[in-house]
Amino acid sequence: MDFSLNEEQKMMIETARKVGEEFGLEYWAEQDRNKAFPKECWQAICEAGLVGAALPEEFGGSGLGMFELALIIEELAAGGGGATLGQLFMINPIFGGVSLSKFGNAAMKAELLPRLVAGDLNFCMALTEPDAGTNSLALKTMATADGDGWRLNGQKIWITAVDSAEKMLVIARTQKPEEVARPIQGISMFMIDVKRAGLSFTPIDKMGTHTLSSCSVFFDNVRIEPHELIGTLHNGFKELLDVLNTERIVTTAGMVGAGRLATRLAVDYAKERKIFGKTPIGAYQGLQFPLAQSHAELECARLMNLKAATQCDLGQPYGTEANMAKLIGSQAALHAIERSAQTMGGMGYSKEYHVERLWRDARLFKVAPISEEMILNYIAIHDLGLPKSY
Repeated sequence: MDFSLNEEQKMMIETARKVGEEFGLEYWAEQDRNKAFPKECWQAICEAGLVGAALPEEFGGSGLGMFELALIIEELAAGGGGATLGQLFMINPIFGGVSLSKFGNAAMKAELLPRLVAGDLNFCMALTEPDAGTNSLALKTMATADGDGWRLNGQKIWITAVDSAEKMLVIARTQKPEEVARPIQGISMFMIDVKRAGLSFTPIDKMGTHTLSSCSVFFDNVRIEPHELIGTLHNGFKELLDVLNTERIVTTAGMVGAGRLATRLAVDYAKERKIFGKTPIGAYQGLQFPLAQSHAELECARLMNLKAATQCDLGQPYGTEANMAKLIGSQAALHAIERSAQTMGGMGYSKEYHVERLWRDARLFKVAPISEEMILNYIAIHDLGLPKSY
């Protein structure tokens, strides 16, 4: 598998690097303090033509693929945004872009995708539920047939950036579990307005990722129109997997970028800091080796992520690779951030040196969008052939 870059890809990476550095550490620290959506940064990313890398040209995208998108996100995250940067791509080019471009009707594509690419429209996805969590097949939110449309009732939790979104991709049951032969049947996807009668949400106070809210969402007899169905009625779960697996890729790219950023901060500090005589602390192997180890781990996660993205672009199965990359990526990023903080000693605990924000944001991805334990379950069952335990 050849990961050498052509000139167009190199130019995209350079553009992403410049935008990422323009909105650097101080910008993200301010957004974190204010718990504010990074709209200026997102608009600059859109204006640079980076958002639509993997979306069709007819709707304003570049017609490239997940490989290019992963490279872009990694570079933007390394500029200062850290792991949260990947979430911006998760909510828009993935939740909005992938679902619409692959499964939306012609009218929805023509209306919404150009606005997404231009930065005029934000999305969110309502999947996780309080009593289901990782077990998406146990969801209880129900869209019941009502004339030519549906009525939606239920609750979701940990839904990202609802307050910044205009459109919400909702995953709901359209058939009851007792009405279907297999648990994956009877599930459908819809793209609805966030501002709609019967839809309400409340923010969740949390440790990190403050630039994007997390909310509990409530549906009370919400009307869904027939044209808002995304994909196949009752058989949307397999189509949802395309959204979830590409979500893994952008998440990992953000994690790798965050690890690169933390390592760079540690290396810069270690070159300048002197304690015992005139020797920089970066000369001591007790600090060198852990940084070198975490760098090697990040490179391995990066390569697996690019493999997943390449297989996705080629139309080949990539679920295993995307899950493995996410597993190792989250571990490698947190290792790099921890070692950066350790290298800085007491200053690594201060807000001034930014590592504490990188840690707070990255810690989420040990459990989201899928936990380490569930990825290990997936690998054990699908790749090792072990019996299913749940």
